[in-house]
Amino acid sequence: MKAMSAAIEIDAEPMAVWTVLTDLSSYRDWNPLFRDATGSIEVGKTIALKSVHPASGRIMTVKAKIVAADPGTELRWTAGLPGLVSGEHGFALSQVGHRTKLVQSESFTGLLVPISGKVLRASQVAFERLNEAIKKRAEAR
Repeated sequence: MKAMSAAIEIDAEPMAVWTVLTDLSSYRDWNPLFRDATGSIEVGKTIALKSVHPASGRIMTVKAKIVAADPGTELRWTAGLPGLVSGEHGFALSQVGHRTKLVQSESFTGLLVPISGKVLRASQVAFERLNEAIKKRAEAR
């Protein structure tokens, strides 16, 4: 298993950040990693994400299952090809004064993970860019 994360502080309350994260229909307007998203943010439901592959830049559609949706606190989903490569992507929100600490993370498992170094390094940069975009959007609200 390999894991990565990126954290940022946002000058907005957790529910404002949550609103940005869960407004899937607006992803196309601001999100550099998930260019489009459809579905419902409810545990057990599936969402479709048009994602930019971190290493190649190719657009791919990912079907992800929501495994946690605690408003203002946590959003997590799982996706992948079981056995080959699977990931659990998460956003954890915590209040720090009048600000929000956002930690975006993903853990990867499967046979292809040990040979995915280039993709994982590119994913780290993509996470940081996404965190900055979330910050900009939430602070502009």
